[in-house]
Amino acid sequence: MNLDFASVWETISDIIPDNDALICGEEVVSWKEYDLRSSKIATALSEAGLSSNSKAGLYLNNSNEYLICQNAIFKVGGCPINVNYRYVEEELIYLLENSDSEAVFYHACYGERIKRISNSLPNIKVWIEISDGTKSQFNDCLHYENLIAEMNPMDRIYRDPETIYMLYTGGTTGMPKGVMYKQGEFLIYLFRTLKAMGYDVPEDLNNLTERIKEQDKDNNFIKSLVGCPLMHGTGMWLGAFLPLNLGGTVITTPNLGFDANQLWSQVEDKSVTNIVIVGDAFAKPMLNALDIAKKTGNPFNIESVRTIISSGVMWSEEVKNGLLEHHDMQLMDTMGSTEGGMGSSVSTRDNPPKTAKFSINPGVIILADDGETLEPGSDKVGLIGTSGLVPEGYYKDEKKSAQTFKEIDGVRYSFPGDYAKYEQDGTITLLGRGSNCINSAGEKIYPEEVEEAIKRNDEVFDCLVVGLPDEKFGQKVIAVVSLVKDADISETKLLEATREFIAGYKLPKGIIFKGVVQRAPNGKADYKWAKDIANENLM
Repeated sequence: MNLDFASVWETISDIIPDNDALICGEEVVSWKEYDLRSSKIATALSEAGLSSNSKAGLYLNNSNEYLICQNAIFKVGGCPINVNYRYVEEELIYLLENSDSEAVFYHACYGERIKRISNSLPNIKVWIEISDGTKSQFNDCLHYENLIAEMNPMDRIYRDPETIYMLYTGGTTGMPKGVMYKQGEFLIYLFRTLKAMGYDVPEDLNNLTERIKEQDKDNNFIKSLVGCPLMHGTGMWLGAFLPLNLGGTVITTPNLGFDANQLWSQVEDKSVTNIVIVGDAFAKPMLNALDIAKKTGNPFNIESVRTIISSGVMWSEEVKNGLLEHHDMQLMDTMGSTEGGMGSSVSTRDNPPKTAKFSINPGVIILADDGETLEPGSDKVGLIGTSGLVPEGYYKDEKKSAQTFKEIDGVRYSFPGDYAKYEQDGTITLLGRGSNCINSAGEKIYPEEVEEAIKRNDEVFDCLVVGLPDEKFGQKVIAVVSLVKDADISETKLLEATREFIAGYKLPKGIIFKGVVQRAPNGKADYKWAKDIANENLM
């Protein structure tokens, strides 16, 4: 078996053709059909002139088609480009130009936007529209449904395992950047991740075929419900790649937005084993839905759930404990970024959760700003560096690549910018992204640490913390807070209650109460929005 995505999935489709590969709403796509549809779309891409190393954008909502079209790009030896469905014209043009995309898949609801940017992107060889019940607005496109009906499947080909796969970052610290990996190395990393999670992965991946056959006899496949967007690393890597690589099923919902009741209904209907989310933005509504259902005498049946995985933002201790009261399962809190994995925290009823404390991954170091490699128990804080699977760099950005990917004592590391404290017991306490660090009277204050302290109050639903200019201290800490339904607490009382969890100098100098704290669709913090709110209310 060749170590590229398309070849791995072709092998699996031959072994378990009738098993479910993709489910979205009521549409179920078997492994045989997943391979066939992807091969037909691959023919269309090939006829349009795409081949090895060609890039193609996926401007799509969560759907079966997202994964089918991505596989089609892999089949021609190309590289899929994740496109945020919230992007508007200028952002789309930048991303598609920067990535050198030659094709774009998009849902019909974005057709008007595609029409407006099409003349600005002369290198796009083919636009492929996927119907979603919206009237088509763009005439110069091919229609996905016609291609599925009319195209012959592309013949299987050899693909180089060193072909680049990349994922574009969200651009929270600048313009989005393509983080590049070699497909073969990335697949090995994914299989190692599965093994670390407790799944039976053969040491020699050439024996994967036998592993899939054995798994089929026991009907013991992962059924992964992706609660967050596929366009981000958490949804795609943990929600889709992991189950697909072991012949499992990826389950998504056709509607935009997050509906916790719908999620738990799907868990019941599809006997979901794994759920993938991004922190409290997803977990809190999920817990609330379980609590209400139980109180009303109609609890959800969630016995099939083995694991809930969260990545990208911190997931609070109180919410984890609440979920574990409903069902004894494994709650995996992974700390990482597009540029590398850093650590993890696994909670069960027998192993209670602790917010922000993670077991450090092998090959991870913490490097202080003065260059010292920190040891457990150090009073200093430092940047987290990961070795092992280190990206090739950022696409077309040598300067930023040199800043992020560095060699220390002969070992290459990735330093995405996250600061942490190395605790005496060998765990790391995540402090936050250095670019968001607040410098107040010479003290470094990390927003995530303050946010988690504030969210430990029962009245608080969500919180974002930013720094504003201050004549006396340089910067001052400001919190934007939303409360749980019917909760009532004053700024003074909230500050006093939070003082129990963090030092006084880290406490906000002002709290702004909002009905909703805005986050990106993947649950990650929207600090630009929070800073705008802070400026509007306090400057």
